[in-house]
Amino acid sequence: MHVPVRLERHSATDTAAPPRRRALVVDDEAPIRELLRLHLELAGFEVSECGDGRDALERLGSIAFDVVLLDLMLPGIDGVALCRAARHAGPNAAAPILLLSARGAEADKVLGLQSGADDYVTKPFGIMELLARVEAVMRRSARLAPADAPRVDDHRRHVRAADLVLDCERREALVRGCPIELTRQEFDVLCLLASKRGLVFSRAALLSHAWSRDGGVTGRTVDSVISRLRHKIEPEPGTPRHIVTVWGVGYKFADGD
Repeated sequence: MHVPVRLERHSATDTAAPPRRRALVVDDEAPIRELLRLHLELAGFEVSECGDGRDALERLGSIAFDVVLLDLMLPGIDGVALCRAARHAGPNAAAPILLLSARGAEADKVLGLQSGADDYVTKPFGIMELLARVEAVMRRSARLAPADAPRVDDHRRHVRAADLVLDCERREALVRGCPIELTRQEFDVLCLLASKRGLVFSRAALLSHAWSRDGGVTGRTVDSVISRLRHKIEPEPGTPRHIVTVWGVGYKFADGD
């Protein structure tokens, strides 16, 4: 007796592997990045890496990661400032973040955790312990996500800060409801500062952001643009409340307005 055989057809999605988790490793020491990449990839992560704070800031603002490992001391922008920026807004506002540092003092750990980090790991570290900590913060994040994770629009068109509204696509600015005219550099500098409130940018970082294709500019050029911006957006330019000077470092857009 012939028994018909039923052939099951499986789509590609039936056997496809689950998507890999995404990790960002930020450390200015290449051997540490390579070590972390190797073991994170073995643990099933797709790993991105960078060794500069400015590069990390751009990635944190544009790509969502399942976990972020940040070195505390970085060229350009340090790990604490990056952590605060990520927590303020963007696709990684609720991502698990581990700070890595050779500084083991209690005050450094408290500062790192208060900046929004989920854990603080002191160098030198054991790689198995670090991987366990990565999994632990990801489990905690998964439990909190349904109720507590903020909703974030990855492609925000507008930046709102204090009495300022910027339309980033149309490159238009409103201050207290009135339109203002801005040069290209003025708009780029203001948009960066206002979208990362509380984060301090050095003059070099602002130059790199707004004058990347221009030559013959210096830190004084940045000071001149900041001065013009203050006259355009501040109620009292002589005593600015929005664009604040951080002496010896650079400028920031003030928190809490």
